[in-house]
Amino acid sequence: MACRFHHIHLICRDLDQMIDFFSENFGARFVEKRPFGGADGAVLDIDGTTINLRVPKEEEIMIDTASEIPYGFHHIGLEVDDVHRLHQELTGRGFSFSLPPKKTPSHWVAFMQGPDHITIELMQPIS
Repeated sequence: MACRFHHIHLICRDLDQMIDFFSENFGARFVEKRPFGGADGAVLDIDGTTINLRVPKEEEIMIDTASEIPYGFHHIGLEVDDVHRLHQELTGRGFSFSLPPKKTPSHWVAFMQGPDHITIELMQPIS
């Protein structure tokens, strides 16, 4: 059976803030606002990858801690053209990085903290 990646789905406190975060910082294209399971949501596209966003459903109890690392989802990885420039821009906008740009054998990488404790890895291939 053939499989391919379809989307990532994130739950956020503030839908408009999360739309703005991905659009303004990573060039995400807004597709539409739509409900997911009865909760307000939105669909974004980053270079062919779908990001579905939604706020919590009324019956959901959300936990809010950055001090624990959960099993399962860990981070979103985005390939960028210039990790150093983006690191400088995002730091200037008040975003924090747990790892500033660091060279690995194949990429420059950096890890940042987005809204609602979303960790994002920025990757720039070394040519």
